[in-house]
Order: sequence, then C-alpha cells, then structure tokens
Amino acid sequence: MSNSTNVFSAANGWTPSRRSVLQLGGLGALGLALAACSGPSVSEGSARADAEPATDWSSVTPATEITWWSNHPGASKPIEEELIKRFNAVHPEIAVKLVTAGANYDEVAQRFQAASSTSNLPDLVISSDVWWFRYFLNGQIMPLDEIFSHLEVETADFNATLYSDYEFDSKHWAAPYARSTPLFYYNKTVWAAAGLPDRGPKTWAELEEWAPAIREQLPADGAPLGLGTGTSWAGWWMENIIWGQGGAYSDEWKVTLDTPQAEAAGEFVRGLFNDSKVAGVGTDTQANFAAGIFGSFVGSTGSLKGLLDAADFELGTSFLPDGPNGSGVPTGGTGLAIPASRSPEQQLAAAIFLAFITDPDNTAYFSANTGYMPVRTSAQEGETMTEIYANTPQFRTAIDQLEQKTRTQDWVRVFVPGGDQILTDGIEQMVLKNTPAAEAWAAITPRLEKAFSENVEPYL
Repeated sequence: MSNSTNVFSAANGWTPSRRSVLQLGGLGALGLALAACSGPSVSEGSARADAEPATDWSSVTPATEITWWSNHPGASKPIEEELIKRFNAVHPEIAVKLVTAGANYDEVAQRFQAASSTSNLPDLVISSDVWWFRYFLNGQIMPLDEIFSHLEVETADFNATLYSDYEFDSKHWAAPYARSTPLFYYNKTVWAAAGLPDRGPKTWAELEEWAPAIREQLPADGAPLGLGTGTSWAGWWMENIIWGQGGAYSDEWKVTLDTPQAEAAGEFVRGLFNDSKVAGVGTDTQANFAAGIFGSFVGSTGSLKGLLDAADFELGTSFLPDGPNGSGVPTGGTGLAIPASRSPEQQLAAAIFLAFITDPDNTAYFSANTGYMPVRTSAQEGETMTEIYANTPQFRTAIDQLEQKTRTQDWVRVFVPGGDQILTDGIEQMVLKNTPAAEAWAAITPRLEKAFSENVEPYL
C-alpha cells in the first residue's frame, strides 16, 4: 500500500545516511500495528518535510478549527470528547472536530495513506509505534521540537522512554499519547481455587507447571492462557518469548530467525498451543478471558479499565514472564503526529491542542479512564495516579514494568515495511498449523530480507 507521491530522494533534499539510520539503536521500544498491506514503501520522489524553511511560529495565528483522526484507543471516544471539552474551556477560539478514522491503528494508517496525496488530511493523526517511522520517511509528518519550544511545552517532563520512541535525527516526530505495554492478566478466583500464589508466573516454565491446576478450574473449551494471533498482536508478545530464549528477530537489520534461540522460542510457542495445550486462541482473547474461558491472557495495558469493568472476578496483573535465558517487554500503543502538508496556522492550532491533551493533568485523566500509561513523569507519581494506585493497584503494574523490563524492539519488526505482518505469518504457521519452528522461520526469512533490501537498504 505505497503512495508514490509521498516518498523521497536526495535530489529533493534529504536521504537518511547510514549514520542517521543507525541512530535508531537509541530509540525506545516500539510496538503494535501494521496494516494488512505492506505499508508505504520507500522510493524516490518526495521532499522531506524538514527540508522546508523554518517557520517563524511567533508570526502565525492559530487556525480556528482543526480535525483530529483517532481510533479511540481503549474505547476512549467519550474520554477524547471530554478532553476536547476541557480544551475548549481554555481555548474557545479553536474548535476541534473528532473523527473516527478507523477501528484500530491499522485502519487509521490506511486512511491516512490514502488521503496523503489529497487535501483531505487531518490536522492531528494517530501514529502508532510502527507507523510513525513510515510517515517520517515519506515526509508526511512534521518535527515537533521547534513548535513545542515556541509553545514552551515542558518536553523534559515526558517519560524519557516514551518520548524517545519518536526520535530520529535529533528530532521528535510525534508525541506519546495512548502508550502501553503487554501485561499478564490472570483470574484471581481461578488462581485461588487452583491453590496458586496470588501473583503471575515469574517464568514461562512456571506457568507450564501451574497449567494442570488452572485447567481443572476452567470449562472444557477453556485454556490456562489466551494468546491472540494476527497482526498487531502475535509479533508483539512473541518479542518477549524470543528475548527470553536469548534470541531476537534481528540483529539491527540482519534477520536472525535461523539461530537455535529463535527456533527454541518458536518451538516453545508451537508446543504451548499444539502439544501441552496450555495456550488457546480465540477470536477475542480479552472477551474470552473476561468470560472465564481463559484463566489468564496477555493483553495491552490499554485493556485494563475495560477488563476491570467487564470481569465479574478479581483481576490480577503482573509482568510478562521471563524465559530461560533472559527477559524483556516491548512498549506499544500510539502517539499523535501533525501532518507536514497542513498550513502553519493549522499546525500551530494542532500543536496547542496536542500539548494540552498530553499535559500532566490530562494524561492522568486519560490513564485513569483507560489503563494506558500516563506519558508525563510528573503525572506518573502525581496526586491523581497516586490515588488510583492506592485504590486499584493493577494500574501500577505497567509503570513498574516500563521502568524495569522494557527494551528496544527488533528493527526488522518496527522499521521494515511489512515486517510485523510477515513475522505474524510465521508465528501463525506454528500456532494454527503446527508447523515446526525452523520450517516456519525459514519460510518467512527471505520475505523479510526482500522487504529490507527493496524498501530500506537503498536509503542507508
């Protein structure tokens, strides 16, 4: 799903140097969401946004109306509407139109790509932790540093990991908004009946040991663990398992799925579903967990508030389990970006709104009502969140895991167009078809290498 009018070349002002691309090693962890298509390819043709002359923001008058494209992460449409209402109480001169641009990050990205060569663009757009880099490469979003400086936004107060997720070439191309990590959720009632300690398993091996006791407390069609497949999920939670085996999807740009560690991770997952039956897959693992069909499941932090409301049992949360040779948890979720082609007046109005909804009070409000992590350091330990941690300690798990367990995702998943989809295809071969890991990984490795060589390597 490429857009030939939104690409770049050295002749038009900018091509990433190898040194610039290798700076990606300093990015924070990225996660979630590629579309079913391969995403925008990198090819010659478009000018980079940062090749344009700098804007004198002090001479710009903000637009009186802006449009925000969102998928309302975490069923947050009422929360986003409240954020707009709060904003208009302070800034009645700027109207904000909230548009449901898709049901998920993928659909928003597809719509944004389709509109990118037209004037039918939003002024603020959801930019998931995979898609923002594609937007950047195609010159579709603007750096926020200068406009935030003009507005005196305290960017140092953004959680350093979450803000750096959007940093490339010493500039930030989005601001964190609905940010998450995968969590291990468990049914405390089932755990107690099974005679287990009130905590998540410290290791995947411990979960396997607990599984028979958990299964006895579930319906016949249930499973001790629910793991969702499909793009945006399988490649996300699998990072934890492959890291725990001491492996990785890639070493920088080199695909490393032919290693013993990667094979061990794949075989472990294949066995969970097809041999021991510890794991089950459903069309909606979260709903199945809330209904008591699964005793536990791996889901987004952003699911927390919905699960607390939906489940009729006490909900437990914990870090993702470690593997035999390590640990690691990816972050995920989405930021918000400002399209590069909008007028300075629209961009300034959008930046004013973006700064407002991600300030300490409003990120705490958003977190309290969804489960996504507050993106401001001051908000994480502020009055609102401190009270929430005391009353609902499950909210604290994601913050602690962020500080203790997160690590940068493997490049082939987050920076190679189509990488997440290709990895998902391999994982689903193991899970749904019981394909041996070595065979499944071997089948997708050439596809990953081709995606890199065609869409990334020419521009290093």
